[in-house]
Amino acid sequence: MEGNAVLADALWRAVCYASVCQLHLRDNVLLHQPLTAEHVKERPSGHWGTVPGTAWALSHLALAAGDLDREVSLVPLLGAGHAGVVQLSTSWVTGELGRLRPGFDQDADGLRRLSRSFPDVDGLGAEVTPALPAGAFLGGRLGGCLPFAQGAALDAPGRIVVPVIGDGECETPTTAAAWLAHGTLARAGVLPVVHVNGFRMGGPSLLGALDDDHLRAYFSGLGWEAGIVRVASGSQAEHASFQAALWDAMEATLNDRPTALVLRCVKGWTGPVALGGQTLLGTPALHKTPLTSPRADAEHLSQLADWLASYQPSQLFDTNGRARGPLAEAVAQARWCSLTSTRPEAPSNPRESLAATFASVVSGIVRQHAERGDFLLLSPDELASNRLPDLAGERWVHELLAEEVLLEWLAGWTASGRRGLLVSYESFAPLLTSGLVGHIKQRRLDGAQDLPSLNLLLTSYGWQNVHTHGDPSLATTLLALGAPGVRVLTPADPARTAAALDEALESVDRVNVVITGKNIRTLHPNESLAEELSRGLAVWPHLSDEDEPDLTIVTAGDIPAAVATEAADRIRHGHRCRVRVVNLLDLTVLGAPTAWPRGLSGTETEHYLGTHAAVLVLTLGHPAAVWGLLAGRLRRPVEVIGWREPAGPLSQRDLAHTMGMDVVGVERAAGFLLAAREVVR
Repeated sequence: MEGNAVLADALWRAVCYASVCQLHLRDNVLLHQPLTAEHVKERPSGHWGTVPGTAWALSHLALAAGDLDREVSLVPLLGAGHAGVVQLSTSWVTGELGRLRPGFDQDADGLRRLSRSFPDVDGLGAEVTPALPAGAFLGGRLGGCLPFAQGAALDAPGRIVVPVIGDGECETPTTAAAWLAHGTLARAGVLPVVHVNGFRMGGPSLLGALDDDHLRAYFSGLGWEAGIVRVASGSQAEHASFQAALWDAMEATLNDRPTALVLRCVKGWTGPVALGGQTLLGTPALHKTPLTSPRADAEHLSQLADWLASYQPSQLFDTNGRARGPLAEAVAQARWCSLTSTRPEAPSNPRESLAATFASVVSGIVRQHAERGDFLLLSPDELASNRLPDLAGERWVHELLAEEVLLEWLAGWTASGRRGLLVSYESFAPLLTSGLVGHIKQRRLDGAQDLPSLNLLLTSYGWQNVHTHGDPSLATTLLALGAPGVRVLTPADPARTAAALDEALESVDRVNVVITGKNIRTLHPNESLAEELSRGLAVWPHLSDEDEPDLTIVTAGDIPAAVATEAADRIRHGHRCRVRVVNLLDLTVLGAPTAWPRGLSGTETEHYLGTHAAVLVLTLGHPAAVWGLLAGRLRRPVEVIGWREPAGPLSQRDLAHTMGMDVVGVERAAGFLLAAREVVR
């Protein structure tokens, strides 16, 4: 370990050097010739300010992981998406990039290819990616890395998860709440490295304004010890100091003493100090590269040449660009740990899911899945309100009044191959929108496949609640993405809730949103349940005429199903027409099959909806979500009844009547559709 300071210095300098190359160069990446305008990109771009501190942390973590006993896994995570250039550089230096993408080998040609391709690096882009080391945080936005790390470390003995987060991230409410929430997690080895360089992106950071004593007091008040290391020049002594502090922090973490390691440095250090008479170092000007015109401006070019040379690349690489000396030793010792799956095999016992109430169904399914030992249930202090108080005391259950933190806990948990569920109210769920969209984006990238799904169970929607608790916006947003991994499930009764939840908890690569009532009173025959589960919808024979329908009523959710059940015969007899009722378990089947895996083909559309029938869709959510899925593909009269924001508080009866979600409203809409159908014919 004594020589690790030398190795860390070599690895850190190599990563910084490769990062500057990526931002600026297209050739002469080893400076074998004097730097000229022809060697430089026409428009250098990218983020520099976070590079030196992030590279410092990753270099030390990779070497520490190589020193640790294999029984301890040290898993780094990058919180800042703009640190992607560091991740690419680190992966090139240590060889992971070349193994993933042939052509980016650990030599001069590989670095040249990498520099020329940045920021559009062969499907990896310029942001942090899950395909490379330290990229398992499936976020893509600021603030979620710390709670994600907590979820990934929870109940994972021998694992220390190290989120590398900035002082700007610490100003986000998600990170701020996660510091305090960590005290409720007795079994999570998390060692945050807080990169305090004094700035957010464009202004001074709040943490950066605190002196060391106040920083320690801040973390102490939140339940954390804080080790603080100041780095100014990147000297051997500073490397040795950080290395010692890191090992002390790892020991404290393994002994269940929450400890954060604070790296204090200057924004953009080792970059240009000044340009054109203006100070750059320690200012927001170094957030991105300040040398934007080295082809046209001699001062920019000269500064860039000095900047690159300051890392002494000839000491790091031989004439072919391969690591030499201490860097070669560092690459050999470096080890990257990942969130390996801890998921046990699925039990073989069949699910018994035909209980008659929401509470008994959900409790039963959840307990069956928890028996496997890899299950996590989260809720924002709503289990009792959601009729699930008997689950609240279980070891695998956590309640916290911070939905964004819960989402990241669940995401970190599932990223290590384990299954879980977040139970909340539909009206609170829009708080999760940004996080879910970020996770959906990341889960489509290389390195993030075959993970258990993110599952949400949402109850207490606006149709059954007070005025302030009516907001189906999350489902509308997710459906608008057109992302194939999204499922919006709307079971009509407890049996269908059980089936949907059971299947969701066993699925992979999806975001499942189950929207269901906790006070469901209407039960429906189960003869079509298997088809609803396998195909996402089914005709309900007990409410449908056998012949080709004149009107097809499509229901999505328990209230629509109950209203259609009551209205079907009245419409049939009142209008002397043939009626078919189709129940949707999965809203995405209404989308085009080119975008949605379960989207109905033209033949299937005619099979379920009829060849010429008018269509009336009843949905719990916004009509706009259904219209967006249909996208004008039904060449027939169509109407959608769903949630519209009321002007003020209404009783449940008045609310349903105002929006047309009652028997009178459905009959009226059916009449208009049937009349329009006759005109079309």
